[in-house]
Amino acid sequence: MVGTALALGVTVAMLAAMTTLGVAHSRTRMLSVEDYISARNSADSGTTAATLIASGMGAWILFSPAEAGAAFGGLAAAAGYAVGSAVPLLLFVSVGVRLREYLPQGHSLTEYVYARYGTWMYGYALLIAVFYMFISLAAGMTAAADALAFVAGVPGWVTASVIGGFVLVYTGYGGLVASIFTDTVQTLVILPLLTLSFAAVVVGLGGTGEIHRAIVASNPHLLDPGFVPGLAFGGYVVIAITGASVFNQGRWQRVFAAADDDALRRGFAVAAVVTVPMILLAGLLGVAAAGLGLIGDAGPSVALFVVVAAALPEWATLGVVVLVVLLVTSTADTLFNGLASIVTADLSRVLDDPDERTLQYAARGLTIIVALAAIVVGAQGYSVLELFLLADLLGAATFVPFLHGLYSGRATESGALLASTAGLLVGLAYFPTFHAALVGLPVVGPLLPGGSFIHSFAGAAGVSSVIAVLSARLSDGRFDLDSLAAEVHSLDDTSGDPVADGGREETTPGGNRGRNDDSRSTRVRGARLGQSRSGRGRFRSVTPGRSPRDTARDRFVDPRPNEIVADQAVC
Repeated sequence: MVGTALALGVTVAMLAAMTTLGVAHSRTRMLSVEDYISARNSADSGTTAATLIASGMGAWILFSPAEAGAAFGGLAAAAGYAVGSAVPLLLFVSVGVRLREYLPQGHSLTEYVYARYGTWMYGYALLIAVFYMFISLAAGMTAAADALAFVAGVPGWVTASVIGGFVLVYTGYGGLVASIFTDTVQTLVILPLLTLSFAAVVVGLGGTGEIHRAIVASNPHLLDPGFVPGLAFGGYVVIAITGASVFNQGRWQRVFAAADDDALRRGFAVAAVVTVPMILLAGLLGVAAAGLGLIGDAGPSVALFVVVAAALPEWATLGVVVLVVLLVTSTADTLFNGLASIVTADLSRVLDDPDERTLQYAARGLTIIVALAAIVVGAQGYSVLELFLLADLLGAATFVPFLHGLYSGRATESGALLASTAGLLVGLAYFPTFHAALVGLPVVGPLLPGGSFIHSFAGAAGVSSVIAVLSARLSDGRFDLDSLAAEVHSLDDTSGDPVADGGREETTPGGNRGRNDDSRSTRVRGARLGQSRSGRGRFRSVTPGRSPRDTARDRFVDPRPNEIVADQAVC
C-alpha cells in the first residue's frame, strides 16, 4: 500500500496544478454570464473532442467496466459497456446540430423542454436531469474516496474535501470556460496514462498469452462473445447510458460551446471512437481479474485495483492515484457547472428582470452549494448503484419522447408525459430492485413478470417510443419548430429580454419572424415559470379552411397558408 502522506501530496499537487491553469486561463478574458455557462462557439473540433473525453471518462471507468467484465458476463459485457458509452456521443452528432439550428442561443436542456412542451414536462425533465447529475457527482466523489482508501488508506472525507475544494475554486471562478480548458489538459494526460497503465498491468501479469490461457482454463465463458448473460447486460447498458446521457447538462453545454456544426460533428465522433477502446480495456482487466482468481473478498467493484496491486510494484500505483484524481476532477467540474447552469438559465424567468451581476452571483453561489452537497455525500461512502440504476431507468423511459419534440411538429406535452409515464411503469414492473416488493401487492403482484434489467430498460424505452410516436400521429395540431429560437435569448442580451420567456412578443411593423433575423425588434412581456400555456398559441389546429389571420395574434404562428406551415413540421 502506498503511504497516505505521499498519496495526499501527489493528489494536492495535481489539483493545485489544475486549479492554477483553470483560474489563469479564465483571467485572460472578461467572463460574461454567457461565457460562464455556455462558452458559446468557442471550442474547435479538437477541443470539443478533448472536453467530451475528459468529462465523460470519470473515475467510474476504473470501477464499472471492470466490474461488468468480472461479474456480469465477461467479454460480451465489457464490449456492451464500451458500445453503450459511445452511442450517446454519436447520437449527439445528429441531435446537437438540430439543437443548434432551432436554439442558436440555447444554454440548457430545460430551456428546450420548457419552450417546446411546457411547464409539466419541464418539471419532469428538470427532476431527472438534476437527480442524474447529482448522483453522478456523488458517485464520482465516492469512487475517488474508495480508490484512495484502497490504494493508500486515505480517509474518504479527506479525499472528497480536497478534490471538491480545489475543483470548486477554478469552476466557481471560471465556469465552463475553465472547465473546457482543464478538460483539454487532463485529456492529454489521461489518455497516455491510461494506455501505459493498461500495458504495464498486462506485462506484469505475464502477457496476453498467459492471461488468455489462465482464463480459458478456469472460466472460459468469460471470453465467449456470445455469452447470453453478457449480451443481455450489454444490451441494457446501451439503453441505460443513452437515456441518462440525454439528461446530462454537460453534453448540452458542449453542443453550444462547439465553434460550429462541423466542429460539433467531428468532436463528438472522435470522442466516441476514442471512448470505445478505453472502456473495453478497463472491462478486460476485470475479465482478467475474474479469470485469474484475483478478486477474492475484495469484490468485483474494485477488480481493476486488485489487478493493479497484483501486477505492479507499490511505487507504480502512484500512477493510479494520479489517474483517479484526474478522472474525478474532469467530471466533477463538468457536473458542478452543469447543475448550476440549468438553474441559472432558468432564473431569468423566475426573477423579475435580473441584471447580469445578479446572474453571475447566482451561478457562482449555486456552484458552491452543489459542490458542498456532493462533498458531503461522497465522503459517506454510500453505495449509489441502485440510485444510479433508477436514474438510468428514468432517462430510458423519457429520452425518446423528450427528443421526439425536436423532430416532430405533432408531438404534444400530454403525449410526451403519457409516453414517459407508461414507459417508466413498464420499466419498474421488471426492475429487479423493486420486484420483490411489487410481487407482494394484492391482485397486481401475481400478474407482474419476473425481474430483469434487460426487460426493464428495453421495455421502458420501447413502450415510451411507441406511445410517443402514436400520440403524435393522432394529434391534430402542429407546433412550429422555427418558433423555438424566439423563445430562448442570450443571457447577455442588453434588451433585458428574459431567457426562454414564454410571454407575448410584439414585432415592429414590417418585422420578420424568421429564426435568424437579427434586425427584429422585440419586446417580451409578462410570462414567468408557472404561467399557463393556454394563451401561448404556438401549438394550433390545422383544420382545413381555418384562416391563418385568426391566429396571427398568437406569438409563434406565422400568418401564412396552413399548408406551408404544415410542410415545415416533421411528422
